[in-house]
Amino acid sequence: MDLSAKAANVEDILAWRDMYRLEMGCQIIHDSIHSRPGWTHEYLLFAGEATVGYGSIAVGGPWKGKPTVYEWYVAPQYRSRMFDLFSALLAASGSATIETQSNDTLLTVMLHAFAPSVTSESILFHDKLTTTHSPPGAVVRRAAPEDAAQVLSRELDSGADWVVVVEGAIAAAGGILFHYNRPYGDIYMKVAEPFRRRGLGSYLVQELKRVCYEQGSVPAARCNPANIASRRTLQKAGFVPCGHILIGSVSP
Repeated sequence: MDLSAKAANVEDILAWRDMYRLEMGCQIIHDSIHSRPGWTHEYLLFAGEATVGYGSIAVGGPWKGKPTVYEWYVAPQYRSRMFDLFSALLAASGSATIETQSNDTLLTVMLHAFAPSVTSESILFHDKLTTTHSPPGAVVRRAAPEDAAQVLSRELDSGADWVVVVEGAIAAAGGILFHYNRPYGDIYMKVAEPFRRRGLGSYLVQELKRVCYEQGSVPAARCNPANIASRRTLQKAGFVPCGHILIGSVSP
């Protein structure tokens, strides 16, 4: 049976993406790339005349000049031909790199089969524990316009929606991003240097988790593998590691 990959439009893969999301059942880090004009090329996979899946190639933004397979789905009844189908996708797309989250089992298998050297860009976390941190004198509240000068002077994120206030001073700021597949919200935060090592980061993450749930969403987070402080902060707030963002170059 002839296996092939043929260029397609985003609209052609939408039903397949629904199946992919259902099978993933978690936050999909690169979910929004499909909606950004010029950032992605789509391919349908074929076994003879039958459509059996799809592959998505990132070509814009940070992937400009290095086409990268970042999403991949094959119908269950054709998974005995996955390696051949992936070879067809690589040949049709000219992809040189594979990037995936390790809890995407289908693409992770392809990554380790086709890329001899793999590195981790981020550690992924999901929420598993409820915490009750309450640092003395600290209060989490919504950011207000009058906070802007302090936020800027503390080198915190000016777009953050929430702040931690300690004795009238802005000590930390953070928020929840929804660049990914709903209902998942990505929590981020930063503690100003003079206020670090007081548990304020974990306190803010804990409260952002609460806000996320109250909005009908599911909290998630990630950090650089080398950032031990952030890793400890997330774990102290009840997050548990669930995967990695992995990158590898395709072997010639």
